[in-house]
Order: sequence, then C-alpha cells, then structure tokens
Amino acid sequence: MTKRIVVTGIGATSALGGTAPENWANLLAGQSGTRTLPHDWIEKYQIPVHFAAEAIVRPEEVLPRHEAKRLDPSTQFAMIAAREAWEDAGAPEVDPDRLGVDWATGIGGVWTLLDAWDTLREKGPRRVMPLTVPMLMPNAGAGNLSLHFNARAFARTVVSACASSTESIANAYDHLQDGLADVVIAGGAESAIHPITMASFASAQALSRRNDDPATASRPGAIDRDGFVMGEGGAALVLETEEHAKARGAKIYAYVVGGGVTADSYHITGNDPEGTGAARAVEAALAQAGASPDEVAHINAHATSTPVGDPNEYVALKRVFGDRVDEIPVSATKASTGHLLGGTGALEAVFTILALRDRVAPPTINMTEPDPAVPFKLSTSPQPLGDGELLGISNSFGFGGHNAVVAFRSA
Repeated sequence: MTKRIVVTGIGATSALGGTAPENWANLLAGQSGTRTLPHDWIEKYQIPVHFAAEAIVRPEEVLPRHEAKRLDPSTQFAMIAAREAWEDAGAPEVDPDRLGVDWATGIGGVWTLLDAWDTLREKGPRRVMPLTVPMLMPNAGAGNLSLHFNARAFARTVVSACASSTESIANAYDHLQDGLADVVIAGGAESAIHPITMASFASAQALSRRNDDPATASRPGAIDRDGFVMGEGGAALVLETEEHAKARGAKIYAYVVGGGVTADSYHITGNDPEGTGAARAVEAALAQAGASPDEVAHINAHATSTPVGDPNEYVALKRVFGDRVDEIPVSATKASTGHLLGGTGALEAVFTILALRDRVAPPTINMTEPDPAVPFKLSTSPQPLGDGELLGISNSFGFGGHNAVVAFRSA
C-alpha cells in the first residue's frame, strides 16, 4: 500500500539568510547573496575568481564553540539546518528506532582535509588532530545528525555531486514508503569555498569571471551568462508518514509524491546534450507520483548559469513536456543563492515547497537578454501559480552524470 509522505519541518542557511524564512523572504525580494570574498588567500594564491555566495550567518555565530571545533564546516551547516527543521516540525516524539537520517554532500570535509595536510607538512604528524578523519569523511553529516537526534533507524549518505541532496530526499521518500522509519531528516550541506576548489573550477572555465559585479554574476538563462557562482550552506526537511504527522497534530507544508534518480553514462563533468537521462529522472518522479506532465505547475530548474548546462536542461525538459515547457513558470534560484553543490538540491526543495504553499514562483534575478536556446518562462518578479492543487518538481544534475528529481504536491 502506498503511503502519503508529508513535509512537516524545513530549515535552511545560505548566502541569503540564516533560516528558511529569511532565505524565502530575501529570495522573493530579488536579493543576491553573491559578494566579493574578503579572504587573503584570493591574492595569496592568485585565484582568478574573487567572489562567491558565502553563507551570511557563520556557524560560529550559531553553534557552541566546543561543538563547532569538532565539526567540519560542511557538518556545521548540516547541524544548523537540521536543528531548525526539527524545531519547525515541533520536535516530534518518535521511537529512535523509527527515526532515520538521509543526508548528502558533494565534497564533504575539504577544509578539514586540506588544513590537516598543511599541519602535517608544516608541524609534523603529532600536530594532526585525532578527529581529522571523523571530521573529513563524507558521512560525518549523517553520523553527527544521527547522534544528535538519536536516530537509530539508519544514517545514510549520498555523494552524487550536485544531485546529492535531491537524491537524499528521494531516498527518504522510498525509505518511508518501505516502512523503514516513521520520520526521516533529509537534506544536504556543503562548505567548499576553498582555494583548491575555487582554483579547480576556475581552471575548468566553469565559474563566472564577473569580478567587477559579483551580485549579477549568476544569470541562468541569460545570453551573456559565463559560468556558475560557488555557494555555501545547507538545508533540511523533516519527512513523515501522513499517519504519523496527523497523529501528533503536526502542520503539513506539502506532500512528497515521487522521486526519480538516473545516470547519463555520458561524461564525467558534462551532461548529455540529448537530455535523455535527465528526462528519465523527471518521468520517473512523475510516474511515482501518479501524475502526468500536464499537471506540473512549477519547476525549480537546476539552471547553474553555465553556457552548456542551461540549454541541455531545457532540451531534457522539452522531451518530457513538449511545447508546454515554455508555459510552465520556472525559477532558477541559483541566481540568488549561488550553487551549493551537494547542498543545493535540498535548498531548492525548500524553495519549491514554499512556492507551492504561497502559490508563487520566486523570481530569477540578473536576467539581461534571454538566450533563445533557453526559452524557459523565467520572470524577474514573483509569478503567481494559480488556484487548486499544485504539483511542482525540483531538478538536480551533477558531475558523474547523476540526475535526481523530486516531485511535491501542495498541502
């Protein structure tokens, strides 16, 4: 028997705000979280890109010092987002054996790893922290969330580049359907605005070079886009069976109705220009939802602002929706938040849920002249989504050919 799965709590921290409500309000207001970086390592290592979308609220402002020093920044953001989501859900009372964690990251503890390498080279092995491995491992987020919330059903980690946290939400849906838990904390976090990742992405010609005007650097769908903007932060959802949520009188944001996960098997960094894998992920999410493409009222696009990626996503969606894709309100929210890599899907899931709740598609900022190859229905102001039951999807596609899509219905 298919269960109804609901979202009862949300949390988010990013360049737009330190909480989910702050992120949503600033997104609707058309703000940009991209700023010039103040770090001396930009000049020291001659990094060619001088800006990124760093989280506006720093973890040390939120977490106790003794806790923060034992966690890599990526796990710090995981803690902040998950705690907000848990409190927002009413801190549900649940048997620990029925509480699970489905978490994600794209890179994990890059700061811990490379700081430890510097310490080893400069000061020797005795000065390397004993907690280095538990801090740098990609499953540190899931493990620490499991410890904090006493979640004993499972603590699983997805690492599928920029599709990671969307895949974690799809997995949480399946785990609840399979009866492995009654409540799941799902989402993802990333903190990879580091000299090595910035240098590498810049070397690959993947990052925007608009050093003179960083706030407008991310411009998905615009003809003069020149690359993505590195983002930072995390987002979390509390998912439950509807039966469990209603039994405790929880508020319901939205229903999770399906997920689709596929692989391109095309290229380690580029997505399939024919869009077949991405299209199959959308189709799988809609099939699990028991929905047709004609029902989709809103799309949060992956839309990273890269010259190749944006048109390829349009091609993929055209395979599913046909000419109707040009009429569906689409939001490309990375224009405001930057690209959180493994955390981006969870943040965009939060935005999709709130779009359905408030019946408004958030704006896509920095749209100059639209690219004819990407004729999405992007708007520079909030777009009304209409009345009745709404169905929305959130897309994520990552290096390695990973595709993940989650579908939500309005509550």
